[in-house]
Amino acid sequence: MAENILELKDVAIFQNENLVLSTVNLKVKKGEFVYLIGKTGSGKSSFMKTLYGDLPLKQGTGHIVDFNLKTLKEKDIPFLRRKLGIVFQDFKLLPDRTINNNLRFVLKATGWKDPEKMASKVEDVLDKVGMKTKGFKFPHELSGGEQQRIAIARALLNDPELILADEPTGNLDPQTSVEVMKVLQEINKTGRTILMATHDYALLLKYPSKTLKCDNNKVFEVVQKAV
Repeated sequence: MAENILELKDVAIFQNENLVLSTVNLKVKKGEFVYLIGKTGSGKSSFMKTLYGDLPLKQGTGHIVDFNLKTLKEKDIPFLRRKLGIVFQDFKLLPDRTINNNLRFVLKATGWKDPEKMASKVEDVLDKVGMKTKGFKFPHELSGGEQQRIAIARALLNDPELILADEPTGNLDPQTSVEVMKVLQEINKTGRTILMATHDYALLLKYPSKTLKCDNNKVFEVVQKAV
């Protein structure tokens, strides 16, 4: 039996005082690839933010990569995020430094010290996303698809147990979206769990997988044909 890497029971998600999602019950098993779909404003981002500690869990119980979201303290959040890989829609790369130095910056910030080990890790994650030759470039010298691949590489730096991808193809054209999706699929095949928020239904049809939907303040699993 695969263990649950994420489990929520009777969870209510709030943005400030506003209830966004109620009675959320779900389990994500180790190694799964799960989509989170829903219209803009349906609560996908609030859901993701709750999982990585940006919004506090006020109601219900939640466990993610061995952390209890209900009792999560401010000082624990960096440690939680080290076990998660987070990929954003807008890449969030630092424009004033090369790709290699973007990735080194994250390693240093998360406690890496040995320059040789850091260089080896940077090369390893760039290789995984097909960007091994681009480390010397600056973000503005790369296309949107290339920048998103770098963002995925950055998410892999600390060998996360779960990757949270929040609309990773939202700023990309259809062809580039497919290329980024292939990278995520390859990473999933190595045994990493991925939860991906998206409104790109073409990708769901091309790469069917377990799908959760945010609608009417609820999150529920949908049968692929019904999407």
